[in-house]
Amino acid sequence: MTKIILIGIGILLAMVLFILAIAQIRASQDASNIWRSLESPPIRQHFTRDMVAELPEPVQRYFLHAIAPGTPLANSVKLTMNGSIRLAPDKDWMPLQAEERLSTKGFIWKATAGQGLMQMQGADYYTNRKGRMRFSLWGLIPVVNASNPDVLRSAIGRWAGEYFWLPSALLPERGASWRAIDNNSIQATLKADGETIVLTFAIDNQGRLLRGTLPRWGNKAEDGQYAEIPFGGEYQAEQTFGGYTTPSQMGAGWWMGTDRYFEFIRTTLEQVQFR
Repeated sequence: MTKIILIGIGILLAMVLFILAIAQIRASQDASNIWRSLESPPIRQHFTRDMVAELPEPVQRYFLHAIAPGTPLANSVKLTMNGSIRLAPDKDWMPLQAEERLSTKGFIWKATAGQGLMQMQGADYYTNRKGRMRFSLWGLIPVVNASNPDVLRSAIGRWAGEYFWLPSALLPERGASWRAIDNNSIQATLKADGETIVLTFAIDNQGRLLRGTLPRWGNKAEDGQYAEIPFGGEYQAEQTFGGYTTPSQMGAGWWMGTDRYFEFIRTTLEQVQFR
């Protein structure tokens, strides 16, 4: 009798693992399809000083530092990165490897975090008015699978908030409205699929980005409910890739600029390809 029970348990476990594996294969296929859909060819236009000539001097300084004159205006960028991530202020940092495609049509971030028994794999994406976070333990056991209006709104904020990696998307002809707060603070307002996003950047005297912030929809309030929360990052290094100079090392988190700041991710770019 015991043997029959053990065989039954074994068969049940095998069925569960099979179902989980099929679900993971479908999730990977979905991620691959989104990845391909976000690859956009560059428009047949090159950056010139005239494109920013009417903007305030600090904003001009940023663009002329970020995009070399004559650079093709990219519609997307592929990023490969490594770093570390943590899930809460009292949690340990976990190693992180990820790749991302950021496009004027959305983004997808495919990541592996942690190691050994605590390794998680999955993706965070937004495109076509759909946003989702989906991560699983060992690529099998679901940990997060969220897709709802709050996740969508937060994903739109992340999408636009990472345009510092795709400076061509922030040009006035792409719909961004710019103003200078002072000599070293600039602000862009843009529409992202119905959401108004306000990005504030701190720059130095050469136009290099030092810090970026935005009000982003998230569930990091004290009561755990969703609200607009100051979100952003500090940029420790930059590199030039294909005519674009962007942050290459950064840390980011919620409640940026307050005493509640929770830095949960640190990344360093390894490879960057604009398209």
